[in-house]
Amino acid sequence: MTKIIDSRLSRRRFMLAAGVAAPAILVLPRGAAAATTLSLGHNAAPTNPRQIASLKFAELVKDKTGGRIEVRVAPSEQLGNEASLLTSLRTGAVDMTVNSQGSTSALVPEIAALGLPFLFSSSADAFKLLDGPFGDVLAQRFAKVGMVPLGYWDNGIRNISNSKRPIGVPEDLKGLKIRTPPDPMTIDIFQALGAATQQISFGELYVALQQGVVDGQENPLTNIASSKLYEVNPFISITGHKWESSPFLMSAITWNRLAPADRDVIKAAATEAGALQRQMLADGEAKLFTEFKANPAIKMNDADKAAFRKASASVVDIWKKKPFGDFVDQLVKAVG
Repeated sequence: MTKIIDSRLSRRRFMLAAGVAAPAILVLPRGAAAATTLSLGHNAAPTNPRQIASLKFAELVKDKTGGRIEVRVAPSEQLGNEASLLTSLRTGAVDMTVNSQGSTSALVPEIAALGLPFLFSSSADAFKLLDGPFGDVLAQRFAKVGMVPLGYWDNGIRNISNSKRPIGVPEDLKGLKIRTPPDPMTIDIFQALGAATQQISFGELYVALQQGVVDGQENPLTNIASSKLYEVNPFISITGHKWESSPFLMSAITWNRLAPADRDVIKAAATEAGALQRQMLADGEAKLFTEFKANPAIKMNDADKAAFRKASASVVDIWKKKPFGDFVDQLVKAVG
């Protein structure tokens, strides 16, 4: 109950700071349609493609509705961390979030299977599945927990950074404490690789790395750059050990309040903004790879992916034995 109250208070503070009084229905001149303000919270930094695409989404919704619906975007955990955002989404205290796959798996565990080690060699391969029947299956799972997927954004192929040494083979991880999101898949992978793990909110990660609470972490290069993690983790090892999505979710409570035409607008805007986010992340990863290689303050190396693949292979068998093992098995077969 405390989390729900906190989430509502956070949302109220955010709305007031943005100059929007609660409730979200604004009074307009006689004859004008009432304007609705929706909230969209996430944990990414202001320069991250997730935030830029979220602002594009807000712009598209406003334009397509003639200003009748406005979206207030709150990055950097302004409305709470990912776990609290998901709680707020289910209660309607927050309307939308672009969350990470790991945190979301606490409610829809099947989504974590998308992060099986080395399942996808590229984001494009993953979206071939998610934009088709597998996305529809996940939508049914989200419906059961009061959420409507508006699309799946890209959280990239992930690599390891740390403050101690280059990671070339799994044995190099021994003795290191690696931060992971609260994602059972990532935890299983790193335990299979021989590393100790600790779960820390992304918003607290920089300080945790700076203070030595953990030695390293794993993320796509884009997240490492936008949150400046390379300043405290100069060793970046290209392991490519897993891929993750960023589900763009709307509260079913909010969704059910919208007129069918407005739902269509929201969906179309989310698709267009999602295409921008996916392209920005792809372009950013390629650019950052070159920039990091050329930066003398950053020590980047290519890891032995075959060794990492072999060391983490047992994770697939573990996940096929989960209660949703049929989904995992079908996913692995679909990828081939």
